[in-house]
Amino acid sequence: MSQSVVLGRTGITVGRLGLGASYGPGAAAYEEAFERGANYFYWGSRRRSDMAEAIRTISKRARERLVVVVQSYARTGFLVKLNVERALRALGLDHADLLLLGWYNDLPWRNIMDGARALRERGRVKHLALSGHRRTLFPELLDESDIEACHVRYNAVHRGAEREVFPAFAARQASERPGLVTFTTTRWGHLCDPRKTPRGERTPTGTDCYRFALSQPTVDVVMAGPGNPEQMRQALAALDRGPLPDDELAWMRRVGDAIYRGDGTSGIRDGAVL
Repeated sequence: MSQSVVLGRTGITVGRLGLGASYGPGAAAYEEAFERGANYFYWGSRRRSDMAEAIRTISKRARERLVVVVQSYARTGFLVKLNVERALRALGLDHADLLLLGWYNDLPWRNIMDGARALRERGRVKHLALSGHRRTLFPELLDESDIEACHVRYNAVHRGAEREVFPAFAARQASERPGLVTFTTTRWGHLCDPRKTPRGERTPTGTDCYRFALSQPTVDVVMAGPGNPEQMRQALAALDRGPLPDDELAWMRRVGDAIYRGDGTSGIRDGAVL
């Protein structure tokens, strides 16, 4: 498996594993992961100091290889700009590589897009990205030139992207579509919880979950949220071992289907609301 790809029409080279700031494995773990090729650092809604420390350290020696993603859930252009400026100050950076407009089920309002474009024109962000939970939105963005990357939920429990997103993206050359990033790979840890594993099946590890998502050739980056050094090691092991073989993909789908059926909120989680 290739350890790096070009993130769609952004033209940025990224490692296949992305890292979130929410759980805190320690600055040293982030720095080690960067040396292993995991250079997509996502400064999201929960922002812990250890990722900030790692970004400040790495950027002093290898800023050109580090890809920093700043997310904003703000719903006005002014607040988007304020969020980005605060994030850049916290990280000690003069720009972010991507501004991720968070949780949209339709293209953001004009005021928000104008604010995001203004940040890009000033060089405070280089590219614009969008995340959301209405999967049918993402094929609509293929020709939306301002949106250069998309964050889509995908795991062995919630596999709707296999029908509603991946085929449309696969029909385009990578340079002619947004980059594709998946998140919630362990389904909030449920896939790795033995209490939720159906009888007779092996409980997946974090490595298995990341390998499952990496098995999709259209996916550029799979997000991980390691909370300690061991979880970081499990995530990085997915890069070494690569996509799952067919028999293990079938096993992951059986586990995912059982969790979906056993959780009364699955249908809601699978829709546009969450």
